[in-house]
Amino acid sequence: MKAIVYETNGDASVLQLVDRPVPEPGAGEVLVRVAVSGVNPTDWKARRQWPLPAGWQTPGQDGAGVVEAVGAGVDQGLIGERVWLWEAAWQRPWGTAAEYTVVPVRHAVPLGDASFDLGACLGIPFLTAHRCLTAGEFMPDRLHAGALSDHTVLVQGGAGAVGNAAIQLARWADACVIATVSSAEKANLAAAAGASHVINYREQDVVEEVRKIAPDGVHTVVEVSPARNAAVDVQVLRRGGAVCAYADDGGGEVTLPVRALMVPNARWQFVLIYTAPAAAKAQGVLDVAAAAAQNGIRAGQDAGLPLHHWPLAATATAHQEVERSVVGKVLVSTTE
Repeated sequence: MKAIVYETNGDASVLQLVDRPVPEPGAGEVLVRVAVSGVNPTDWKARRQWPLPAGWQTPGQDGAGVVEAVGAGVDQGLIGERVWLWEAAWQRPWGTAAEYTVVPVRHAVPLGDASFDLGACLGIPFLTAHRCLTAGEFMPDRLHAGALSDHTVLVQGGAGAVGNAAIQLARWADACVIATVSSAEKANLAAAAGASHVINYREQDVVEEVRKIAPDGVHTVVEVSPARNAAVDVQVLRRGGAVCAYADDGGGEVTLPVRALMVPNARWQFVLIYTAPAAAKAQGVLDVAAAAAQNGIRAGQDAGLPLHHWPLAATATAHQEVERSVVGKVLVSTTE
């Protein structure tokens, strides 16, 4: 099979297209013929920094394809199932940037009739968004239609991949969603994703605009830039509200006013999906799968998530696009 491999940390030039034997699924694993691999920021960050316990790594946490074989203890009926993959390469060398990969069976989720492109978008962004939407005191443990009715959610950075996922999931669960963006183009994307209200923070006062929509404040904030937005977040939270920070765009340290957050019993929740509580992550997989099956989440320009396709041989370029923070989702097609 063709696979992308790197044997040392570094920039995108360490990614090599090589021939490798098709792996055999072990006990509790499935072999998946990958159709599309999703590229996320953690893929290039891992390439630059994470250790290589096996001495090599195929990148790619997310993807979609078809189960071709199963290991011992796995239902043979899964063979031929269309699936989406999550955390394929977390503490394992077999990622999705290859024609085939092996994953634990619970990391291969039925995709049904949804497109492989959508399947490759679901893992890290949607599971991260799910955690952000369920970690607050006012928020439910699981999402479904109606779960967030009478809830107001603020998504800071509504045109990013996680921001888009948070908008789509929150709207599927019937929340009122306010999204912030930095341009008219991004405003169009956030609106296409389903945001109820869009605020251009370069031209409008976010606190003033949010308070017009939600006089009592928002139930939760899905936060991409906690250092830059902390002062705003403090002013828009309702009593018992939560700020769920999943990235450090704009700075790695946050300064918070203690008294102003004590009075409303506010919560700051930091989110890294890899180390999130197992039960919360398992529920996230179930809910994201349900949303996809119900056509509650989509991918593409009309869903506010432009798709950028690259062939497997151009995986290095795909990584560079994500490093440059291209707007939308970068996908690698693993078949010609």
